[in-house]
Amino acid sequence: MKNARISELRDSLSEYLARVRRGETVIVFDRDTPIARIEPIAPTNDYPGWAKEAIRRGILTPPRIRDNQRVTLPPYKPKKPARLLEALLEERRSGR
Repeated sequence: MKNARISELRDSLSEYLARVRRGETVIVFDRDTPIARIEPIAPTNDYPGWAKEAIRRGILTPPRIRDNQRVTLPPYKPKKPARLLEALLEERRSGR
């Protein structure tokens, strides 16, 4: 657990947030009075219904967390290129 005054936190916020990402808790003090606690958020698998359905269908991939840090994935690339223009023109021709 790390203690920080407001001015220290303001000046070195990224350093304190890095500590939180590593699992530490930071207590914020205003003069000699503790006023806040910054702590890591536990990963959750409580997704809304639409997200659960998208995960089930393979449209959405839940975030991966390793050692209290999110693992970023490369952006999704569709297997076949989208034919948006063709779809719009077909929709216009069919009168929908």
